[in-house]
Amino acid sequence: MEGKFKKEGRYSYFEAGEGTPIVVLHGLMGGLSNFNGVADYFSSNGYKVVIPELPIYTQNILKTNVKAFAKYVKDFINFKGFDRVILLGNSLGGHIALYHAKVYPEKVAGLVLTGSSGLYESAMGDSYPKRGDYEYIKKKAEAVFFDPAIASKEIVDEVFAVVNDRIKVIKTLTIAKSAIRHNMAKDLPKMHIKTCLIWGKNDQVTPPEVAEEFHKLMPNSSLYWIDKCGHAAMMEHPDEFNRLLDEWLKEVHL
Repeated sequence: MEGKFKKEGRYSYFEAGEGTPIVVLHGLMGGLSNFNGVADYFSSNGYKVVIPELPIYTQNILKTNVKAFAKYVKDFINFKGFDRVILLGNSLGGHIALYHAKVYPEKVAGLVLTGSSGLYESAMGDSYPKRGDYEYIKKKAEAVFFDPAIASKEIVDEVFAVVNDRIKVIKTLTIAKSAIRHNMAKDLPKMHIKTCLIWGKNDQVTPPEVAEEFHKLMPNSSLYWIDKCGHAAMMEHPDEFNRLLDEWLKEVHL
């Protein structure tokens, strides 16, 4: 990624480009590098792309929940001095973006959700990986993608390390419960923020009917599909993801 990784105060984040800020929120097991394609493309096309490291495993257990992460994002946006931002979230990051948009709508010019939780939560811990079983975790990681080869050894190793860390397991399960508690179904019809939904047609974590439900409930949403694509469209089909997002941004004048 062309850009800078910065550490300032309590925030660590990647930043590239100039223009309207796109603040990218990663998922539970997702690193900042999952958004390389997004960062490279949009930072070269009139946007400032900022990817904060969310304190998923570093905050006090009482602050390990969707609501507290949304507040962290608000504090970060204020810290950066941004007036309004486009929030882009994958998986848990999408859920945090949604909750942030509900509580702090004045900060959000647009929402981009891909494989977002918030409506359907088997995504977050239906069969939490067995500790120590590398092959099982490899299969779970591969199932996130349409093409299992995307689940590189590095990705599998990262997930394996998390599920073998007792504190991280407890925090993951705490987040899973928080995601269920903060189901957004009743809130979405009241949220009139311009929303772009980009979904993998073969997403097994948040299946296509979840995208259709988001689209039905959100009054100002557009839904785009990517074929032969799983839960992380921006990783599996970065060029197509960027093309669709660029098209939507132009269409809604963001």
